[in-house]
Amino acid sequence: MPVTSVEKDLDALTMTIIADFPVPVRRLWDAYADPRQLEKFWGPPEWPATFTRHDLYPGGRSHYYMTGPDGEHAGGYWEFTAVEEGRSFETIDGFADEDGAPKTDMPTTRTVYEFSETPGGSRLTTTASFNSLEELEQLVAMGMEEGTKAAMAQIDDVLADLRSFAAGRALEAQLLNDTQVRVSRVIRGTVQQVWDAHHDPELLRRWLLGPDGWVMSEVTVANAVGQTYRYAWEPTEDVDGEPFALTGELLESDPPHREVTTESMEGIEGPPARNEQTLTAVQGGTLLSLVITYASTEMRDAILATGMTEGMEASYARLEATILEAA
Repeated sequence: MPVTSVEKDLDALTMTIIADFPVPVRRLWDAYADPRQLEKFWGPPEWPATFTRHDLYPGGRSHYYMTGPDGEHAGGYWEFTAVEEGRSFETIDGFADEDGAPKTDMPTTRTVYEFSETPGGSRLTTTASFNSLEELEQLVAMGMEEGTKAAMAQIDDVLADLRSFAAGRALEAQLLNDTQVRVSRVIRGTVQQVWDAHHDPELLRRWLLGPDGWVMSEVTVANAVGQTYRYAWEPTEDVDGEPFALTGELLESDPPHREVTTESMEGIEGPPARNEQTLTAVQGGTLLSLVITYASTEMRDAILATGMTEGMEASYARLEATILEAA
């Protein structure tokens, strides 16, 4: 059982939970930084979590929901008010609807997660601060303490499975719900290097190519919210295929961590997809996490059936090689 102590201070309106783990601090930190790992233990076993957004940087947000035994959903959000990579982060935690909007009639807590070394590995000290004694008692009565213990009891299995999340593995695609897919890959390189490679036209021409035999004929980058981008490809003489182009609008930008765009293929009718890309520093490089939202399940499945993820893996492998060559 990782949890070694739980202390409630009714005068200070805090609850502090200490848990010890037989792994280095970096390994424990990455379990919280990577939504693929976090959702394997955030929430009790009978209420597994799905993270549709996870931005571990100051000013970032996380949106998640837990699914109960009968399929019911309970949503939550984090606002990251402070992050010291590898050492601590602080959040405002609250309840949310399925769109991630805060439920203002429910309590919020300010929670500090502190990671430290121990002779046997690492320690996580989680201190939740409540707005009032009534809210503390309400959340404890709702099972906050028991739920946290049950959730942390699952972390050991996640920490033992480093290979599934390490650099050098191919791209992973996960269906989050009926319309969303999350594409994840660790890229060897810093967050800034990966961000720059997505915004430098000359670098984009070197790696954003999909399968062998294609070249980019146009690279128009959107660098400010409201601008549009256009990327066009054409096959070389040795490859069969028709030229095509993707275009869209930059909706949000928070360099070098997060950006949100729309995406449409020219000549194809229908509403655009929404791409939310987050870059997070992890052991071995940068976790690139791309959540794509489609207008329908049918559209999502049709696009995945084209071999989209295989083309993305080929491009990301080139991206990694481009960064390593420049280092």
